[in-house]
Amino acid sequence: MTTARPAQARRHLSLAVTGHRHTNDALEASLGRVEAVLADLFDRIAGNLPGVSEDLGPVRLYNLLAEGIDQTTAQLALDRGWRLVAPLPFGKALNAAINIQPASLDDTRAMLADGEVADPAVAARLSRLRTLTERARCFELAERDEEIAAIFLAMLADPQDPAKRRAFEAQSSDRVALAGRVMFERADLLIAVWDCKVCNLIGGTGHTAHAALASGTPVLLIDPAEPEDWRILTRPEEIANPPAASVHSLEAVIEAAIGARAQDAATPLQSERWHRSSSRIWTLYRGLEKVLGGDSGALVTRYEQPDEIVEGSGNKTIGTMRSLNRLDDEQVSRVASTILPQFAWADGISSRLSDAYRSGMCLNFVLAALAVILGAAYLPLGLAEQKWIFAGIELALLASIVAITLIGKRYAWHARWFETRRVAEYLRHGPIMLALGVFRPTGKWPGSADRAWPEQYARHTLRFAGLPDLALDHHYLRAVLEKLLLPHVEGQRDYHRAKARRLRKVDHRLDHFAEILFVLAIVSVSIYLLLKLGAGLGLLPYSWPGSVSLWLTFLGIAFPTLGASIAGIRFFADFERFAAISDVTAGKLQGVAERIALLLASPDRAISYGPVSALAHQVDEIVLEELENWQAVFSAKHISLPA
Repeated sequence: MTTARPAQARRHLSLAVTGHRHTNDALEASLGRVEAVLADLFDRIAGNLPGVSEDLGPVRLYNLLAEGIDQTTAQLALDRGWRLVAPLPFGKALNAAINIQPASLDDTRAMLADGEVADPAVAARLSRLRTLTERARCFELAERDEEIAAIFLAMLADPQDPAKRRAFEAQSSDRVALAGRVMFERADLLIAVWDCKVCNLIGGTGHTAHAALASGTPVLLIDPAEPEDWRILTRPEEIANPPAASVHSLEAVIEAAIGARAQDAATPLQSERWHRSSSRIWTLYRGLEKVLGGDSGALVTRYEQPDEIVEGSGNKTIGTMRSLNRLDDEQVSRVASTILPQFAWADGISSRLSDAYRSGMCLNFVLAALAVILGAAYLPLGLAEQKWIFAGIELALLASIVAITLIGKRYAWHARWFETRRVAEYLRHGPIMLALGVFRPTGKWPGSADRAWPEQYARHTLRFAGLPDLALDHHYLRAVLEKLLLPHVEGQRDYHRAKARRLRKVDHRLDHFAEILFVLAIVSVSIYLLLKLGAGLGLLPYSWPGSVSLWLTFLGIAFPTLGASIAGIRFFADFERFAAISDVTAGKLQGVAERIALLLASPDRAISYGPVSALAHQVDEIVLEELENWQAVFSAKHISLPA
């Protein structure tokens, strides 16, 4: 029975916007021109999207819905049928009060209570913001709202007190910076309407633009003084020395983000054939690990079906996400219907390709040794007249080596294994990161220029789920730490610890076996020489050396040949180095697990989005480093003739 390919995530272009408020002098002087340029840019972007691709979803626009450019672009996006997503630095009510900051303390308290205000001008601004908020998917960093609201009200009650103002500005700026990071991490392009004067004001437009560039997210810079002369920047250093304006740069960003051709929708992963279990032919490498590593598991492994994973290994994750995030069924459903099945698909395909590639190369070493040994076996057996039979066996073994090598190269076992494994590892911990709104920025995804599809595929698959539509609180963050992130970290830590022990044991036993074979070779040659010396001295019968010379010569060839074959397998598989990589990874994960445990032992006020998301980012970096180290070892070890 053929297994159906899991649903592929719909690609989409993600834009983020940051900009000055209307009170900025430069923006106020040319507001009409800036708005016209923004409208033209949005139309230009929409016109460059590949409409022939059926899998392309609507553009997603991320911004913080602050008064000014944020709200202007939010309306432009909604007018074009785009999806509006708002990572809010506070809960909706507090966010509205801080954004608008009415002159009346009573109006402020009314806004914090989600009520109506008396001032008609303030009411109009509030209505506009609430309308946009209702139409947006909001990820509210609301866990510190009570604390910050008290600081905010204290400042408003005594506006002349500089200490109270500084306290509020410090706390609110930090929240805005966190929300800005959530925003540009998901963006293919950040549009910044900025006068380039200040970039060190935490949470400000310049700070957000600089942070985005530092993370590798390109920035389309619009200077309010010359809005028509917009530029696309890719490095922080270009802020002071921007490149020439180029429409082609915008087209290049769109093409790099989603692909401007219909065929870009298809990926090699979708064309891979699924198998329900590992191959019964390519089991040598897995057998070595199991026998020498002390693993009692079955040699043939059954892979988890993509349509089984939600009820299988992914059941706990999905169940936990549903219990944490009851109001956001859309995200959980997308994780269950797309991300987990895609992980199972990539993981199963990668595992089978790994078996073929690594077992094929190990088999080449074994067959090479057998070709030498069996080709010379006619000597001790006294079958010189039948030498052609042994030569034929040797030829067949050598031909098998060539065939395995050609098949491995023809079907690109090495490259396909690398690529599908990258997809699987990216998707493995993706759902947990998504529950925290954490995402790897555009410029932080690795990959080569010619084979970057795994990163783009995983990025679109994960980004498809979107931000959680919820208001964070301490209880939610504690539950994610305790029920999702910590079990994931501990599970991966234990996996790498066990893997390191197993690989080190395999390496030690292979090394010991090779040493024994070389010792036996020395013994066999030494015996012959001693027999020859004894016969020459008259201590032994003269016929003894001749009667056993062919066998001892054969053993002198066979033992070192087998030893060299085992040494070749050790060099190719690099068990010791991979054990070291897993040891380092396990140590890093243990450090994160300890930090999570300390945070969970803290009072609720200590469990805020900043430190929790930082831990999630660290886990993501550890996964990436382990993957890059693993690839660095195996990248040049293509399947080849044993030398």
